[in-house]
This record gives sequence, C-alpha cells and structure tokens, in this order.
Amino acid sequence: MEIKEVKELLHQFDDSSLTEFDLKEGSFELYMNKNQTSRQHMAPATVQESVAAPAAPSPAVSEEAAPVVEEGKVITSPIVGIVYLQPSPEQAAYKSIGDPVKQGETVCIIEAMKLLNEITSEFDGTITEILVENEDVVEYGQPLFRIG
Repeated sequence: MEIKEVKELLHQFDDSSLTEFDLKEGSFELYMNKNQTSRQHMAPATVQESVAAPAAPSPAVSEEAAPVVEEGKVITSPIVGIVYLQPSPEQAAYKSIGDPVKQGETVCIIEAMKLLNEITSEFDGTITEILVENEDVVEYGQPLFRIG
C-alpha cells in the first residue's frame, strides 16, 4: 500500500463516524482508533463492558426498535468501505424507497481498497428504508437497507 492510499484512508476515517478501523492486506496491517483506549490495551472484560454499556441505558429504544426489525429483513454490509447508492454521479440510484427488489439484484456498490463491490439483495421484497447516505463510510455488518 502506498503512502498516498494510507493518507486517504486516514482522511476518510477522520471524517467518518467510525471509532475503529482495522485493515490487513498481505503482510501490511493498519489499525486506526478514535477511542480513549486502544483495543490492544483493553482486557476482554473491559471490551464486554464497553459493548454492554450503551445497550443498558436505553431499554425503551430497543423495545421500540424490535417491532421494526420484525417487519422486514435487513441487507447488511459485508465489508468496510464507502457506499455508493448509484452507479455514477449522473445516474439514478440503484433503488429508492418503495422499489421492488429481487434476490441477487444489485442495490448499491461499496468501494474498498479501490475495488468496487456490488452488493446484492439476499431477499425478494420492497425497499422500505435506506439506512445509509450516498458516500457514507460503512462498517462490516452495518445495516444498509430494510426490505419488507
């Protein structure tokens, strides 16, 4: 990886809402962290507490969110990268709210390491919610679309 690419990743990471970023490519490893404590210095118990802590203060939110999750299936990001909701800036979005979608149909592209990865729907249905904005940095497992 060239220094220009590392600087670009650092800039995108700094502008994003991500708090951690880990990249491994062959023998090259890059780890970025905005947290107070680095993962390398955290004990497993501390990691558990930090993951569990945000869920505890907001039980009402999780109770309200549960029915929404039951009403649809979610397409999640299989990789970390930049999401593009349209094939190019001049073209219309792949999918909009209310559009039908079939299993295997492209719903967006995620750019990772200068590679464009087509993200396809795993479900048939209708797009009920788009959970990201165009050009957002997305994390592995982050919800992208809700299908009803």
